[in-house]
Amino acid sequence: MTLALHNLTPKGKKNPGKRVGRGYGSGKGGHTAGRGQKGQKSRSGTGGYKRLGMRRVMLSTPKLRGFKSDKPIPEIVKLQQIDLHYIQDEVVSPKTLLQKKLINSTKSGVKILSNGEITKSVIIKKCSVSKVAQEKIVAAGGRVDA
Repeated sequence: MTLALHNLTPKGKKNPGKRVGRGYGSGKGGHTAGRGQKGQKSRSGTGGYKRLGMRRVMLSTPKLRGFKSDKPIPEIVKLQQIDLHYIQDEVVSPKTLLQKKLINSTKSGVKILSNGEITKSVIIKKCSVSKVAQEKIVAAGGRVDA
């Protein structure tokens, strides 16, 4: 083929795929259009499951052991976070924790755990507190209101 203006193409150009089954003049097609004779594979919409059907779907999904509890998991806050973000005698509640962006939501409740130390006396309201965390808060001069 000689190089001429009418047969120049951009680099990386791909020809569109041949449309099959669009009449004898299209180059691939009137009767069976490359699909062979009769049968499920010659018809449209077979997907790819063929004879396996639901079995392949069932085998490809993993077995999930046990169960998932419906009990909501509370948002967890560490004592060291409270020590960093709160001042002396400030009230710690789910609302203030949300304002200071220490928790994402108040829906499932808040639990304060004893990770770290606390040096300020704070007042805990409407939060569940672990036993050790409660001891540390009381030792620092704070109190826990249920």
